[in-house]
Amino acid sequence: MIPILLKVLRTGIVSEAPSAAREEWRTRASAIQADIVRILGRALVIRHVDAGSCNGCELEIHALNNPYYNLEGMGIRFAASPRHADMLLVTGPVTLNMERALRIAYEAMPDPKLVVAVGDCGCDGGIFGQGCATRGGVAKVLPVDVAVPGCPPPPVALLQGILTAIAARAPDNPTHKLAK
Repeated sequence: MIPILLKVLRTGIVSEAPSAAREEWRTRASAIQADIVRILGRALVIRHVDAGSCNGCELEIHALNNPYYNLEGMGIRFAASPRHADMLLVTGPVTLNMERALRIAYEAMPDPKLVVAVGDCGCDGGIFGQGCATRGGVAKVLPVDVAVPGCPPPPVALLQGILTAIAARAPDNPTHKLAK
């Protein structure tokens, strides 16, 4: 144990210096949070449903919650109950076993509802397609507002899809630049 501690002390802290773009990201996050509050009047609450994915998209969704992307700092958070959600974030092709649960989650959400289909599987069924065990993409079961393609889509693409769906809630504002 002592040799390890001595090595740690000799080596010191090994990490990268923060990038200069980080300050720009903070400024942009503040603007996004202000826009979300202006459009919704509160923070955006997302309910995530895995309708049968391989969990690749989930890993990217979890990355949105890390300190780099800091989703909660932008006024966006995840909830366990669809009754408290403004948006349904659906990953994977809709399997027969999850179709009813997905519909129940959608119906439990208060109006107006937003649905974002994530990944190639959520968009059109991906490599699973439509068959005896899957219905295909989310749009075959629920009305989809925004589809985020990719296998899996990177966190920035997910964030752009979420912000595009929110921007769609403000149709009276043609200069809305939330998703850029």
